[in-house]
Amino acid sequence: MITTIRRGNARDADAVAALHAASWRSAYTGIVPDGALGDGLADERREIWELRLSVDYGAPEATPELLIAERAGDTVGFAYLVPMPDGRVLLDNLHVRPGLTGSGIGGDLMDAARAHVARQHPGADLYLEVLQANTRAIAFYERAGGRRTAAGQGVFPGGHTLPEYEYTWSAVAPAGQSRS
Repeated sequence: MITTIRRGNARDADAVAALHAASWRSAYTGIVPDGALGDGLADERREIWELRLSVDYGAPEATPELLIAERAGDTVGFAYLVPMPDGRVLLDNLHVRPGLTGSGIGGDLMDAARAHVARQHPGADLYLEVLQANTRAIAFYERAGGRRTAAGQGVFPGGHTLPEYEYTWSAVAPAGQSRS
């Protein structure tokens, strides 16, 4: 099935929030405390996405980008890119609908994220943070060419901290351009 990647907007908040909550429950059960995945998760994610997608971030170079993966008009994944003050771009979220992982959607989103960074933030590295216990995601990021560049602690709802790694993809030139 063909996956289409498009820019997201405020109208996507509900679909993204629902997919985000489902993905967390699928990927993080047994890794994060059950309280972080409880009944309020969907509402919390909805509030976060409504805020993220309605805020005016000012300059285009400071504005995060939401990428939506669709199949037959249905949201099946998303990636959220946040320009950081240190000049890098944080891949703050990359989620695929549970049951569709391993179908190429994550790779399509990763490719689109890297292409976006190359076009909109030339010379910027792309990075993300992933829980150390999320071995499936780590394997995906390593297959996608990510390099482990740091280790630290991630904070989840309720103040839970868990060990995480940082993975980085060095800046890539937009198609047709070479890096010097």
